[in-house]
Amino acid sequence: MSFAGKVWRLLVGIKDALALLFLLLFFAAIFAILSARPSPGQVREGALLLELDGVIVEERSEIDPIEALLSQEAPIGEYPVRELVQVLDAAQSDDRIEAVVLDLSRFVGGGHVHMQEVAEAVRRVRDSGKPVFTYAVGYADDAMMLASHASEVWLDPLGGAIIAGPGGTNLYYADLLEKLGVNARIYRVGSFKSAVEPFSRNSMSDEARENYRQLYGALWQEWQANVKAARPKLQLDRVTQSPAEWVEASSGDLAEAALDAGLVDRLGSYEEFGARVAEVAGEHPWDNAPGTFATTDYAPFVADTAPDKPGKAIGVVTVSGEIVDGDAGPAVAGGDRIAELLDEALDDDLAGLVVRVNSPGGSVMASEVIRRAILRHKANEIPIAISMGNLAASGGYWVSTAGDRIFAQPETITGSIGVFAVIPTFEGTAAELGVNADGYRTTPLSGQPDLVAGFTPEVDSILQSSVGNTYADFIQLVSEARNLSPERVDAIAQGRVWDGGAAKQLGLVDNFGGINEALAWVAKEAELEDGDWHARYLGTQVNQYDTLLRRLMRDNSQQQASNDLFAMIAGQQTALKIRIAGDTERLLGTRGVQAYCLACPSLPGAGSNSMSPSWLQQLLVLLKP
Repeated sequence: MSFAGKVWRLLVGIKDALALLFLLLFFAAIFAILSARPSPGQVREGALLLELDGVIVEERSEIDPIEALLSQEAPIGEYPVRELVQVLDAAQSDDRIEAVVLDLSRFVGGGHVHMQEVAEAVRRVRDSGKPVFTYAVGYADDAMMLASHASEVWLDPLGGAIIAGPGGTNLYYADLLEKLGVNARIYRVGSFKSAVEPFSRNSMSDEARENYRQLYGALWQEWQANVKAARPKLQLDRVTQSPAEWVEASSGDLAEAALDAGLVDRLGSYEEFGARVAEVAGEHPWDNAPGTFATTDYAPFVADTAPDKPGKAIGVVTVSGEIVDGDAGPAVAGGDRIAELLDEALDDDLAGLVVRVNSPGGSVMASEVIRRAILRHKANEIPIAISMGNLAASGGYWVSTAGDRIFAQPETITGSIGVFAVIPTFEGTAAELGVNADGYRTTPLSGQPDLVAGFTPEVDSILQSSVGNTYADFIQLVSEARNLSPERVDAIAQGRVWDGGAAKQLGLVDNFGGINEALAWVAKEAELEDGDWHARYLGTQVNQYDTLLRRLMRDNSQQQASNDLFAMIAGQQTALKIRIAGDTERLLGTRGVQAYCLACPSLPGAGSNSMSPSWLQQLLVLLKP
């Protein structure tokens, strides 16, 4: 009995210890969640510090906690553009804020339209009489767009600035697929629909090159005009047209070259930069470490400056990222998820609706699901405006045809009215491996589609006819929505991509403007006065666990981050992996007919918090039952 009693007491002790451990972990988790939640009480007098350690996005994605923990990779920071603009505008009139500081040391970018919107907000702060300071180790195009509107631009003496301009290369796999015996069967309509060219060619077609030249040329002109207007003394032609000679003139010192050309105003360490800010914003009340100054962080200021919600609600739904079938998102436009958000708001007595589109397109079926959901709101006889962000192309334009009025910026990328499908078959690969396919058919469609033996001519014809029919539907939608003849739409369609300025001239866009202009138009159409309405964003609640994970994982990775010139170049390796993985999934993935724009730049942040799937994972798609 004595031995049994000792065992029993041991078990009871273990049970009590586990219970105590569980309680400690539970209360620690509760404390962590509460402390992760920003409080307006944390807003103090001094400088508003915006450490933009990531990307500016249309909407923040959600983190999969299991995937995040297994990957051991910190999620990239994501800053919704409307939230960032709201914060900067609030800083103009907030008496507690003496200055705004943009720490761009780990800034990645954000797309032409988003950068323009934030840059204009920075300018408004500066014009209000409050200085704006920026600091970075390395400035690239997007960071320079923001910095050009600041009062003082600081650069670390060991850093540099490089302006590359839009453009680059695509990867082409036709020769590789031929060596592997893979037949990429392509069905498309649109002479400019270049999304399938990587699988059918080993170089860019003349049509695609013409489209890229027009598109990127327009975006580059807009970027230069904006930056030159903000910094008239900047020697931009010298920096971009003769970059090697420009750097060599400073004996290879990139920081001195940037200062000499007027890209930046001052060179100094972060400690020296902080001392300069402290002259304006004051010393930090309790932290005397070098480089500190009186500051308020981004999250508490967001919580303290949430806009009022007077009067009636104008709904805003966001279609951001690639349009896919199912419930994916946010930051990926799952058709079913967005349609559900819209349907849930049908009985909410909305005064109007704004559809914010920031998407290169994707699934035709998912695009149509979203369009039909928008039309159910139109049946309530409320005004509906489309607000285009960085891009609203292909499936993004399909969705836009449901609106009464389309707003875009000159830098918006739109159009790409065309469709395609690509299906790989492996008859060549099978023959190389000694695998032969044979059998008996009762009709030309028996056993089809056959990925090993290949498709019969009848299957090829049916699939191409189906794609052609979908293109005709697309043309008809645009024709009816834009009051243009089908022949006129076909002439400006063909998969061609347009900048916002050209799109407005062609009749694909009604007005220049951002989401505020779209909201104002809806309010006017709904006969609402200023102050009698507010924007209600559908489906934008952020899970507190998501906020906690971002904070913990980013804090653990801060010391390892770097953003000098060589680190920026090395970072392109990750972009290359993502590009290859995306191209592979586009070839091997289980997708239907696509209205997708390859000529459109990748959306920053979309899907960036997920590990890139490996080639093996992509190949396993074929083995799905």
